Amino acid sequence: MTGKRSTSTSTSTSTSSKRGCSATRTATAGSIAGVDHNTYHCLIVLVLFETPSGFAMFGMSGDRLIQPNALQEIWANFGVDYRVSKEFREIKDKSSAINHDTGVSCDLAEMIMKWHHPGQKMAVGKPEYKEIIERSLSVPCMFDEIVMEVMWGLKNLMHVLVPQEKMKLSKDDYLPMSQGLYMLLNRYGLDVKPEMVTDSIIKLACFLLDCEYCDVKNSKHLRWTGEYIEKRSGIKCLDWDLMKLATGIKIICYPTERSTAEEAMFTQDELSKLVKDAHKYEGKIRKRSFMNAYSEMVEARQLIPMAQKQLEDLVKEAKDACEAEQST
Repeated sequence: MTGKRSTSTSTSTSTSSKRGCSATRTATAGSIAGVDHNTYHCLIVLVLFETPSGFAMFGMSGDRLIQPNALQEIWANFGVDYRVSKEFREIKDKSSAINHDTGVSCDLAEMIMKWHHPGQKMAVGKPEYKEIIERSLSVPCMFDEIVMEVMWGLKNLMHVLVPQEKMKLSKDDYLPMSQGLYMLLNRYGLDVKPEMVTDSIIKLACFLLDCEYCDVKNSKHLRWTGEYIEKRSGIKCLDWDLMKLATGIKIICYPTERSTAEEAMFTQDELSKLVKDAHKYEGKIRKRSFMNAYSEMVEARQLIPMAQKQLEDLVKEAKDACEAEQST
């Protein structure tokens, strides 16, 4: 059982540019200000996405594929609507579209070369596709576990991103389950089988990841400010957890607007120094920026338990539905 996903079969195979196809580089794309045309295209990775009846072409920032936490997080880029495909082509004979013997079919080769630019890489969904396309079209391709995460994400939004595709993916097409999604669910003690994943579970998991990301995106600035406070006031705050540090900076920014719960996070000596030295940081700290970070982090900590409880309920519902389906 896979939520709202219905079933149909998706086969993957293919045909060649060795047949004398007239695949030409005809596409144009806008450039980013200050970045020349060729450099722009090298920063964008093409994504050749296979659907039940054909192939769609997407573009995405190559930076997303090389981030340190790409494997853990890139799946969440597809938890909300992404962008429609550059082009979709229905392939009547899927078995000859990308084939070891014949290479890449004329129709598919034409679409690939239409969008590909010199030096640009293209992500593909199977290792054999990488070998065949590189051999037949000399287009550098990418296939690894991070690319598999991208393909998994696209599959979950196929009905939105490729509205021309009328056929449905089968249950097996959603396998294997996203590693990033699995790691997040595991962090919350949830054992979810691939067949239990639903659209609602994916979206709520994305929401949880966004909540977790509040600390990540604010960490560098908060830690840097903590170093500054330690040097200026002698308050040993480098070992504080991020929420305590954010609260300490809030007290420095607004010393008279502190709650009892906030005061309880500090020793009497720490609290006294934060309040006493607040004037030293006038004009030195961007109060609004830190208040936004503080409020965001507080809200995230309030939302995570609620979202976790909702996620647990969704997982239980999905498990019960799977068991009921298997028993019929």
